[in-house]
Amino acid sequence: MTGDDFFTLPPDLPVPVDDGAADRLVGQPVPEVALPSTDGGLVHFTDFKASRTVVYCYPRTSRPGEPPLSEDWDLIPGARGCTPEACSFRDHHAELTALGAEVYGVSTQDTAYQQDAVQRLHLPFPLLSDATLELTRTLQLPTFEVAGQTLIKRLTFLVRTGRIEHVWYPVFPPDEHAEEVVTWLRGHPLRET
Repeated sequence: MTGDDFFTLPPDLPVPVDDGAADRLVGQPVPEVALPSTDGGLVHFTDFKASRTVVYCYPRTSRPGEPPLSEDWDLIPGARGCTPEACSFRDHHAELTALGAEVYGVSTQDTAYQQDAVQRLHLPFPLLSDATLELTRTLQLPTFEVAGQTLIKRLTFLVRTGRIEHVWYPVFPPDEHAEEVVTWLRGHPLRET
């Protein structure tokens, strides 16, 4: 894969099936976990400042010219599409912010790798590294193994007042997901108290 291949999804990607692995997340309190951020420092999940926080989890991004982890990467349901998804959240970031939501992306890649993605894709939000699998294990997020690496299956959870309010799983197609989140937020405005 080179050049625009990262930004365009093949038309015949397998669609991930809802295996129920994320069903129990709604209503759970966010864990007392702090993950390294591409902004520097740690982001504490119990200290989110916005009214709502969108946390989108993705398997991994790749650099241009870098081969996929496995020859059958495109055949793994939900594996392909991390760059288009990140760009979608980038392109809808102003709308999400206007709706009172902050955005974080999470993968099991290390921070240095993620910083490359933030710079290359011009992301206006930080990526968080769960390389130690602390968040993944605490929330029992669905994962898959490729080439000896544990990767998070693509899902998004919305945090409100310390609890998971909503979950999108599985996410497909990934390049349209940010728009799906925007639509949901518009349909579920926060009520003034």
